Amino acid sequence: MDVVDRREELLGLLGRLPSRTKPIQAQLLEEQEHRSYILEKLVLDLNDREPVPAYFLRAKHATPHTPVMLYNHSHGGRYAAGKEELLSPAPYMYAKSYAESLTELGFSVLAIDAWAFGERSSRSEATIFKELLWQGRTMWGMMVFDSLRAVDYLVSRADVDPARIGTLGMSMGSTMSWWLAALDPRIQVTVDICCLTDFETLLEEGGIDRHGLFYYVPDLLNHFTTAQINALIAPRPHLSLAGNLDPLTPVKGLDKIDHELRSVYTQLHASESWRLSRYDVAHLETKAMRDEVIAYLQAWLDK
Repeated sequence: MDVVDRREELLGLLGRLPSRTKPIQAQLLEEQEHRSYILEKLVLDLNDREPVPAYFLRAKHATPHTPVMLYNHSHGGRYAAGKEELLSPAPYMYAKSYAESLTELGFSVLAIDAWAFGERSSRSEATIFKELLWQGRTMWGMMVFDSLRAVDYLVSRADVDPARIGTLGMSMGSTMSWWLAALDPRIQVTVDICCLTDFETLLEEGGIDRHGLFYYVPDLLNHFTTAQINALIAPRPHLSLAGNLDPLTPVKGLDKIDHELRSVYTQLHASESWRLSRYDVAHLETKAMRDEVIAYLQAWLDK
C-alpha cells in the first residue's frame, strides 16, 4: 500500500467527518498592532457544527508571500486558554511567547481554538467526546479535521506562501503536529515538543490514563503504530523534542520510534531530515529546547 493509500486509511479511522468542499468563510473581528506582528482576531467556518475562533499573526517583516506556521496549542487542563497560549505561554513552556519567536523569524502564524478549549470551552471535553462518539465521530477526528481545514484557509490567503507551511506544538499540540503533517503533504516542516508517544509502550507501562479522552481513536492500534503514522511525514523535515523524564513519552517508546524513523528516512535518502532531540527534563520546554526549535526553523527557511 502506497503513502496516499495509507493516509486515506488513517483518515478513515477518525470517524465520520464533514465535507471539505465548502469554501471557508473568514470573519475579521479586530486587528491589533504588536511589536513584531499584526494580530487578526478571526472567526473561521471550518466544520459543520460550530464556528472556530482563531488568531492570525501577520509578521511585520514578512515577504509578500510569507512562510507560515500553524501553531497547535497544548492541553494541560487549561481549557480556558486555547489559542491564547500562542501569546501567553503555558507554565510548562519557555517564557517567551511563540508569537514573538516565530514572527521575529519572519513567519506569520495561525492558531485556532481546538474543540473544548478557549472560546469553545462552554462544553466539557467528556461531553463532546461522548456526543461525537454516539454520532459515529471521534473528538480527535474532529480536532484533526479543523486543523486540516485551517491549512485550507492558509492556502487561500494571498499573503501566504503555500510552499512554505509548517506546523508546531507542545503536548496535545505536539500530537496534532505530527498527525497533521502525516495526513497533509502541504505541511513542509514539522516541529513537535514533548508528546511523541509510542502507543504500545504506553500500554505496556500502564500509562493509558496519562493522556486525555480526546487522544483515543477506535481501532487505531490494529492499523498503525506511532512510528508508522510519523513515517507518512518522510522525507519532509521533522524535528521532535522529548524529555527523558516525561511520563507521557516513555523512554523505551522514544527509542523504538527513533530507530524506525531513522530507517525510513535513510531509505528515502533524507536521513538529515529526521531528528529526535532528547533532554533530561519531564514534560517541559526549556530555553535550550526553544533555541533548538528556532535554529531548526531558521535553517529550514534559509535553504
